[in-house]
Amino acid sequence: MDQILMIEVSPRGKDSASRAVTETLAARLLALHPEAKLIRRDLTAEHPPHLDAITLRAISTKDPAEAERLKAAARLSDALTDELLACDLLVISTPMWNFGIPSALKAWIDLVVRPGRTFRYAGAGVDGLASGKKAILVLASGGVFSDGAWRPFDFVEPYLRHILGFIGVVDVQTVRAEGTNLAHLAPEVVPKANRAVAALAL
Repeated sequence: MDQILMIEVSPRGKDSASRAVTETLAARLLALHPEAKLIRRDLTAEHPPHLDAITLRAISTKDPAEAERLKAAARLSDALTDELLACDLLVISTPMWNFGIPSALKAWIDLVVRPGRTFRYAGAGVDGLASGKKAILVLASGGVFSDGAWRPFDFVEPYLRHILGFIGVVDVQTVRAEGTNLAHLAPEVVPKANRAVAALAL
């Protein structure tokens, strides 16, 4: 494994369950793959911009002349997309907010899911151009969404698995730190998730 890309989203710092579990995961990955380059991209600190009209045009045009003219507008998207395509393992560490992902993560996704770079239309379907990579999702939530009555409200894991599959990343493992807002579960949320990290196939 040459390069690992970690996308971290929680703004809660040391109080973040997803970040605590990601620290454990990072340590295990580097112990197993000491030669790997680990890139940690903190979307809370970096605030990736949401797509505007000029950026959307810059990253979607098929006209080489227009692409050259709009090169500056596509610079960040190009850099983030190159970073994604260069990694062997993608880690997305995120809390659940209002049953979905934070907008900063959606902004990053919109900058890297690009026609001609990470996917292409092929006949009636789509070819993912980021195939051959692995991904790990570290998902934190106040409630329990992996099973039980709240499972239908989980729009985080299904969406992330779908968008990753769209670009060709189908080898996806999930670690959940769930129940942080439930008094009877909260003390064991991070230790339980850390045990799940230890059981991952890496």
